[in-house]
Amino acid sequence: MKFIESLCKGCGYCIEFCPNNVFEKSDKRNVKGTTMPEIVYPEKCTLCKLCVMLCPDFALTIGEVEGE
Repeated sequence: MKFIESLCKGCGYCIEFCPNNVFEKSDKRNVKGTTMPEIVYPEKCTLCKLCVMLCPDFALTIGEVEGE
């Protein structure tokens, strides 16, 4: 799972709705100045893709981000 940091607006949907509590709030800020969630327990991810489907800004993806 990857964050596209520049797209995240810090809405927290991924934190709120992840059934496995993979995410937590953080103080990290992106280029927009918004605080972003942090992937703290990637080993708990079951690839259900709920976070990907709920992210209004398409800031989460499963697999590699192009250009990395």
